[in-house]
Amino acid sequence: MDLQRNYVELGDKPALLLVDMIKGFTSSECPLGTDCPEVVAANKVLLDVFRAKGLPVIYTTVVYDDASQAKVFRARINALNLLQRGSHWCEVDERLAMRDGEILIEKQWASSFHKTHLDATLQELGVNGLVVTGLTTSGCVRASVVDALQYDYPTVVALEAVGDRNNEAHQANLFDMHAKYADVMSVKDIIKVL
Repeated sequence: MDLQRNYVELGDKPALLLVDMIKGFTSSECPLGTDCPEVVAANKVLLDVFRAKGLPVIYTTVVYDDASQAKVFRARINALNLLQRGSHWCEVDERLAMRDGEILIEKQWASSFHKTHLDATLQELGVNGLVVTGLTTSGCVRASVVDALQYDYPTVVALEAVGDRNNEAHQANLFDMHAKYADVMSVKDIIKVL
């Protein structure tokens, strides 16, 4: 028997959170990444809408400065060691280039909230909801969405603007996030809500 779930409105000042839309994840030339032009294009559509409405835009990247950061995570996935400060793999994909006033959160673990200043930044901006996009659905997107719920942010996952190297994991995590933690909505429907 399925649990009853309810749609929770975003509020009047949602932020767009682009999780790890960086070169290391948007290019198959990096072992962490996959070519995903359709995900990039969907992110661009939402970026244009949020910018036009003057709503906050926040990006994340994964970047490591020394061997003490996220030791277990990096031991499990050795390719994460490519994401050293100064590496082009840590840079936001140029198709989604940041503009003045937009914020970049550096992280070392999967969640955009874990040991970062994301929550404090959202509070300072008066954000009362999140639209989450990015890579990967089964990893950093899911971890960020679960933590968004735990920080009491109504959250929407943009269906076409998230992706994964594994389609089965992508579909299973979309299903699970929609069932428990967030609303999974099409970009078109998100734009209508905004």
